[in-house]
Amino acid sequence: MRLTTTTTPGPSRVARGTARFTAWTMAAVVAGLALTFLLDRSTYSAPVQHLYYLPIILAALRLDWLGGLLTSITAVGLYHLANPALLSFAYRESDFVQIALFIAVGLVTARLAENGRRLHAMAMTDDLTGLHNLRSFEGELTTMIRSARTSGVPIWMLVLDLDRLKSLNDTYGHLTGAEAVRYVGHVLATQLPADAVACRYGGDEFAVCVVNRTEQEIRNIAERLCQSVHAGAPVLAGRPFPSGTLSISVGVAAHPGAMVEDDVKAGEALFRSADEALYGAKSRGRNQAFVARPATRTYAAAAGRSGA
Repeated sequence: MRLTTTTTPGPSRVARGTARFTAWTMAAVVAGLALTFLLDRSTYSAPVQHLYYLPIILAALRLDWLGGLLTSITAVGLYHLANPALLSFAYRESDFVQIALFIAVGLVTARLAENGRRLHAMAMTDDLTGLHNLRSFEGELTTMIRSARTSGVPIWMLVLDLDRLKSLNDTYGHLTGAEAVRYVGHVLATQLPADAVACRYGGDEFAVCVVNRTEQEIRNIAERLCQSVHAGAPVLAGRPFPSGTLSISVGVAAHPGAMVEDDVKAGEALFRSADEALYGAKSRGRNQAFVARPATRTYAAAAGRSGA
């Protein structure tokens, strides 16, 4: 499943947007190189030659290290063509410095950009499960609600947690409990649809947001999660456990997109409704999903109960 993209645009729309962004970046890089080359050939001026750094930096920032390196090499070639004396390798000391800087600027900028992206991903990711953390999920949820308000599609939220985690911790230790939480996170990442956004917002508490699904489809998703966790035979802290050891309870709620007015308040209300549904699943024996009706906020048992 995707962990960092919103739902409403859809995979193909996101891919088209990324492709357009890359195309515009490449066009800007090519235009920058061409313009600098023309100025360099007409002036032979060192200050003008420094303009090669701009497309190199842009490529390194937006097209990763390979784009930065290729742009640096291209700049070196254009630098030679614009200064014919260099074609016979009649280098001055300043030429060696300029060529070295072209390559260094491209590689160093790409490395810094990659480190920045990695730090951003770490800041937005839950360390234990690899899902969104709460900060990232709140941003994704607000974006999804805003989009759903425009398109009028319903938004579904699933709130779930591990059943009887305290008993597992008390019997086998907290490391086993942490591994159980990690296992549930893995089930979410593999069983949820690709356009879902999931996070761990507490110790063993998870939230999932999905848009544009029918009630039956969302019931099927919740049922599949319960069944997958309960049927698994996990290895926790080096100890194998039989299937049926773990189970989850899931609360489900929906907010019709057309009724959403305030994005933040709508997200909070949606979460509260799903959280109440989670208590409904717990009170009816755990290891099952429970759906809250959007209008009345009364509960209806999900079709698929995977066992007591």
